[in-house]
Amino acid sequence: MHYQNVIVGAGLAGLTIAERLANDLNEQVLIIDKREHIGGNVYDYSYNDIMVHKYGSHIFHTNNREVWNYLNTFTSFYPYQHKIKGFVDGQFIPIPFNLNSLYMLFPIRMAQELESILLKHYAYGSRVSIIDIQKITELTFLSQYIYEKIFLHYTLKQWQCEPNKLDSSVLNRVPIIISKDDRYFYDRFQGIPMQGYTKMCENMIDSKYISVQYNTKWHEVKNDIKYNRLFFCGAIDEFFDYEFGALPYRSLEFDFVCFEKEYFQGSAVVNYPNNYDYTRIGEYKYFLDSKSKHSVVSFEYPKAYSQGDERYYPIPNQESQVLYQSYKAKAEKLKNVYFVGRLGEYRYYDMDKVISRALSLFDEIYRDSKKK
Repeated sequence: MHYQNVIVGAGLAGLTIAERLANDLNEQVLIIDKREHIGGNVYDYSYNDIMVHKYGSHIFHTNNREVWNYLNTFTSFYPYQHKIKGFVDGQFIPIPFNLNSLYMLFPIRMAQELESILLKHYAYGSRVSIIDIQKITELTFLSQYIYEKIFLHYTLKQWQCEPNKLDSSVLNRVPIIISKDDRYFYDRFQGIPMQGYTKMCENMIDSKYISVQYNTKWHEVKNDIKYNRLFFCGAIDEFFDYEFGALPYRSLEFDFVCFEKEYFQGSAVVNYPNNYDYTRIGEYKYFLDSKSKHSVVSFEYPKAYSQGDERYYPIPNQESQVLYQSYKAKAEKLKNVYFVGRLGEYRYYDMDKVISRALSLFDEIYRDSKKK
């Protein structure tokens, strides 16, 4: 069959492009996905009145008003402000590490002295990388403590290598906060879709121009489908049959447990950087303030990726980027084929960034369509 547009992948990148093509250009769109549901990794479902995130906790946050306004045409957001605790030296401290964490972990006089040194070097409210703090001699003890207790062992579990083997962006993603603000994100707009991410995604593609095929793998149908444009949101190395080798990923396993108690833990997410084999536990009723006598949690275990597993995290190091650039160069030679999203572009994307990227790509196509 022939379609004006084929989109491989029903995650946020693919759905955003599909929605724009259908509603702005009135063009026909076929979406295919290997999973049995829409939404990619933001898919959620109701379990005994608790909205559970199947692929781990997802909190929407952005400073991009365009993206915020765009999504608000498909959902209303519950004004949730995300806070994470970390289990360190027997204490559940705020993550990222901040001045509250400092006073919870150290004797009062020691904490006061360390706070004074921090404020001598950084303005109150600063977000500072552990890499920067390690350069200050007066903070040698504190930087070594935070590095080992917050970053090192968590990274060893999550990535199966030491932090210095990864791109610096990994460490910068969880800064040290020189304030007492316990929030994990400081973005202006934050929240959880009132009816869940899945309902939001369904609203995005509620159009007579859009059709979806689930449980469908691209390589099994690619010879039967013709198109004017192809948007590939799957793994770019898989698209090219691993011609240059497989791009490395980290995967995850989740163990979901329902506890017959009102709450299991004191916050929506608790990180375990130094204890246990799992990295974190998510408790889902916090997100929409669900009320019940039971609670659903997920224990999250990082694992090495093997073919057939879900690809969660591209490996952020130089070797993987060199390999990706080989695929990117090959992709750029294709006409009317666009690679977009976390797997198509082999990069870690927050939700707002992937939507922004998809909107920008559509704008390019829209401009080109007006020239013809």
